[in-house]
Amino acid sequence: MKEINLDSSVYELITAYPEIQTILFDLGLKDIQKPGMLTTVGRYMTIPKGAKMKKIDLQAIIDQLEQLGFTIKE
Repeated sequence: MKEINLDSSVYELITAYPEIQTILFDLGLKDIQKPGMLTTVGRYMTIPKGAKMKKIDLQAIIDQLEQLGFTIKE
């Protein structure tokens, strides 16, 4: 089972589950694929913070991740 803790950094999540990077990119977090962004900002950015910053509905991200087999721990 793939479990995501929303308090974990985006870097930690992508290190554990690399497919999350493409999922988040497709949902509107476009900066995640810029060179160096994951290893700098990604180390302290969480999915909720990124969603708020980019004005993306957090529930839409959670729903998509759950549809793809992830369990969300808040």
